[in-house]
Amino acid sequence: MQNLFELILGTGNAKKVVELRDLLRDDPVRLKTLNEFPNAIDVEETGTTFEENAILKATCQARALSAWVLAEDSGLGVDALAGRPGVYSARFAGPGATDQDNNDQLMRELKKVPLERRTAWYTCHACLSDPEGNVLISCQSLCYGRIVAEPRGVAGFGYDPYFEVPEYHLTFAELGLAVKSVISHRARAMRIFLREFRILMASLEESGRS
Repeated sequence: MQNLFELILGTGNAKKVVELRDLLRDDPVRLKTLNEFPNAIDVEETGTTFEENAILKATCQARALSAWVLAEDSGLGVDALAGRPGVYSARFAGPGATDQDNNDQLMRELKKVPLERRTAWYTCHACLSDPEGNVLISCQSLCYGRIVAEPRGVAGFGYDPYFEVPEYHLTFAELGLAVKSVISHRARAMRIFLREFRILMASLEESGRS
């Protein structure tokens, strides 16, 4: 039986953990979360890009825990808002903002923008760090859509009730996990990650490092 590779998901977002567990369910990986480690640290997201923040979260946490850490940074960009909220997606309405606060802010800023100009995209950047803080995998993917005027659906989190995928005529919150785990920005980034991760696992197994 193949040994399980212990990997810590560098997030405290329970809904992100559910998505990531689902995406990695067929791989020989024992997934743990930061909630299982009292010595996990709070990493300040000072980067100006999703890549910089993902690297910060992965490497800082890996060194603190002396463990392999997979971290990701993701968010929403809107063409009519010149790419905002971007890396500030989680705090678009200010420090401590809730999903509702951020969605309300988004609606205020897009109030006079017609649907055809509400094109948007979700970005996810994933990063894997070894216990010494070395980045071994770094990848990114996007999912394009548009922002609707009224929330639809109850699944998902963040801006999902407002993010419609035109090909499906449904928001992320209406699509549900089964479809979202195929077409979302996070799913696409994780597919890229998994290709590289499987190669890395094979290499580590050969060297006895895992």
